[in-house]
Amino acid sequence: MTIVSDTYIPFIAEAVRNEWPQVDICPLKPEENDADAVKNADVLIVRTRTKVNEALLKGSKVQLVCTATIGFDHIDTAYCEANGIRWMSCPGCNAQAVCDYIEEALNEITNDQLPMTNTPTIGVVGVGHVGSLVAEMAERKGMKVLLNDPPKHIGVSLDFIAQNCDIITFHVPLDNSTYHLCNEAFLAKCKPGALIINAARGGVVDEQALLQSGHPYILDTWEKEPDINADVLQKAELASMHIAGYSVDGKRNASQMCLDQIAKSFGLKPIDMSKYPYLELSNKKEDSAPGWLFRVSKSLKANPTAFEALRKSYPLREGSVR
Repeated sequence: MTIVSDTYIPFIAEAVRNEWPQVDICPLKPEENDADAVKNADVLIVRTRTKVNEALLKGSKVQLVCTATIGFDHIDTAYCEANGIRWMSCPGCNAQAVCDYIEEALNEITNDQLPMTNTPTIGVVGVGHVGSLVAEMAERKGMKVLLNDPPKHIGVSLDFIAQNCDIITFHVPLDNSTYHLCNEAFLAKCKPGALIINAARGGVVDEQALLQSGHPYILDTWEKEPDINADVLQKAELASMHIAGYSVDGKRNASQMCLDQIAKSFGLKPIDMSKYPYLELSNKKEDSAPGWLFRVSKSLKANPTAFEALRKSYPLREGSVR
């Protein structure tokens, strides 16, 4: 069998070559992933940069698509299911890393910058793997926490979140029900000066409405990334290039989940990814020191057209900011 894997997913190729000698693996950059490149593959392992749709898959041998990410809006799941192609994502793989990102963002935002009380109220929209951890973290920090997740029948209404929160952070998947969930109408209901944070998917927030609203904001994900809006970028309190979930543990977890599914689907022996030295990819201590998000933001604002290059070269974080 043959696997085509995103070359930026670390150690997948090395692990497969070492432990599944009967499997051919072809690492490709996302821009190399086209219909001709994948036509003879049985499995694809991708990230968000590969659009998995009819244009890519039609006429191929692909039986399984694994995305080493929480989100899967880059996969045309309807096409896959209609054509007998199984697919999987990795929910929760980098949840702690995203929570740590939110905590670092909150640590770097001070009352001098935002009109918050000593005990701010934070609204967590989406209470899945990430949102649950964010809520627990905020409570540890002494914040009042309001939750909103109608599909899970958790918490208060979105209007109540808007009207009562000093900070609102989004942790929902992107689909038809969440596209522009944070829009002009929502922002108009928010408390003056409420901080908006989006580390979910770019389309969850209407960036033009956010820019015009006057609300302070922190963005890790963008509507048209990597071609991001320079005006939206420059007005952000903090900004980053879709790296909230980039951590040693997050990458290892995603790789493990993908390989576990492939092993189960094709009767292969399990691979233990903890044997592979992810620590080699982690940040130097000075890169993870307090204020790292400000430094990332400063670099991105100075080089907005280098979004993808900065993202690819971003070293993985270790552990928690606590």
